[in-house]
Amino acid sequence: MEQAAKETLPISLEDEMRRSYLDYAMSVIVGRALPDVRDGLKPVHRRVLYAMYELNNDWNRAFKKSARIVG
Repeated sequence: MEQAAKETLPISLEDEMRRSYLDYAMSVIVGRALPDVRDGLKPVHRRVLYAMYELNNDWNRAFKKSARIVG
């Protein structure tokens, strides 16, 4: 336990919060908000289309409420 305490470095809380928030924000932007290069869809759109495919929601089928598709 004492060994771990010796390895800690004093860091400004403001600097650490700024860096951590920036890392988090960038991961959210890259992971959720940017379209995928392969198909141009965002993850949320890909999930909705796949759910519609699994429910056989085609143009020539009966209407289904959107709540059934999204969850």
